[in-house]
Amino acid sequence: MRSIRRYLLRTLAITMVVAGGLAVTAAYLITDHELEEILDTQLSLHSRIVAGQLDPNATIDDYARLASRMGLPEHPAQLYRDGNSVPDRSFESGTKLYHEEELKLVLGFWNADGSPRLLGGKWNDAGPFPAPLEEGFRWESYDGHRWRVFSMFDVASDTWISMGLQGSFHAEVVERITWNNLLPMLLLLPLLLWLMSRIIRRGIAPIQALSRQVQGRSAHDLRKIDNPVPQELNGLRESLNDFIARLKETLERERRFTADAAHELRTPLAALRIHLDNAQAGGEQSLQKAYVGVERLQRVVEQLLILARLDQVATTSPATIDLYPIIAELVAELWPLAEERNQHLRLIGLTQLEVRADEVEVGILFRNLLDNALRYTSEGGQVEVELALWEGLPQLTVRDTGPGLPEALLDKVTERFRRASGQGTTGSGLGLSIVSELALRQNARLTLSNRIPNGLVVSVTWEQNQ
Repeated sequence: MRSIRRYLLRTLAITMVVAGGLAVTAAYLITDHELEEILDTQLSLHSRIVAGQLDPNATIDDYARLASRMGLPEHPAQLYRDGNSVPDRSFESGTKLYHEEELKLVLGFWNADGSPRLLGGKWNDAGPFPAPLEEGFRWESYDGHRWRVFSMFDVASDTWISMGLQGSFHAEVVERITWNNLLPMLLLLPLLLWLMSRIIRRGIAPIQALSRQVQGRSAHDLRKIDNPVPQELNGLRESLNDFIARLKETLERERRFTADAAHELRTPLAALRIHLDNAQAGGEQSLQKAYVGVERLQRVVEQLLILARLDQVATTSPATIDLYPIIAELVAELWPLAEERNQHLRLIGLTQLEVRADEVEVGILFRNLLDNALRYTSEGGQVEVELALWEGLPQLTVRDTGPGLPEALLDKVTERFRRASGQGTTGSGLGLSIVSELALRQNARLTLSNRIPNGLVVSVTWEQNQ
């Protein structure tokens, strides 16, 4: 499993770099577009100003004076006479007061037929710059450079006027603005990464503290975690506390189960040893008593195993089953036991009753109910099993004519190893505990009541199907 801190740091750093890259790209594209509009506006505006300053009756000498002011060192303005494509004269600038960026801004004049009249700067380096064919903006390639050109025709002076800006100037300005935005971001990136690392470390500190709290505990320390945690960790803390509570309950149940089982097994084992000692000494009745003790011990062990399995196995997935064939088969299986004691065992009620339950667990539940009823019912007594609907809910009822239970014990007899005194038969006090546990797992309700004049009525009612 990857480190959360490294994952967050790496992810946030990549996100920051990608976001910064997208921001710089967007800034570059926006700047490029906006600067093009601004420079186009300047070209158009200055071209109109120049057109407004032209004298319709200007002579060649007037253009010669203008050429002397347009010329730059190493790039003189060229004056053309009579529409020739070869310049008549070149005019170097007599002043050094100019900016080097002026080399990238050029002004030119053409006659109405497209022949050059006066071209400034770099528009003469490879012959006359191409004449305009229509008014407006255009991109023009000349002498290995691209030029952004605005052209207009001045009707008064019968002259084409073009003003152009070298494309490299536009690109340099855009790149300079982009770098000015990117450079501070690059310089701040290490600091931002360091700050992110500190913030992430501080943010996950409560998780590490919570881990240390759990890790530092001994196996016997099952106290709730009550240390304060951030709101986002409340759910984790509560889940841990719930798990600790369940673990504590499980361990306590196992401890109690072990203690109770040891106590419950100690008595029959001690009695069994006494009977065997007596039998070894020649007491025949002691051997029979030892046999009865073995049966009781076997029953206790079987029921303890059932309880242990129920405690460990998770709740099963219920299915729709018919109770009647299951109950009828178990009644037939235990019929010989009833016959041996001359007891009247009968199955009445519905011959089809569907419930949502686990078939195996239902079998264990009913076997314990019927076994208890037969064991606590005296010879010649009656045990009745009924399948019915009670207020629309499926119900299994077992009635016997045994001694019943004291009223005060009806609500407690389902506790493990809880038995009523004076029952006249041996038992472990686990049968109804198993029934209660299985009823809870089957989403059923277990009720016990005494029967008049004597006997016990035990009902298992399944709730509405889930």
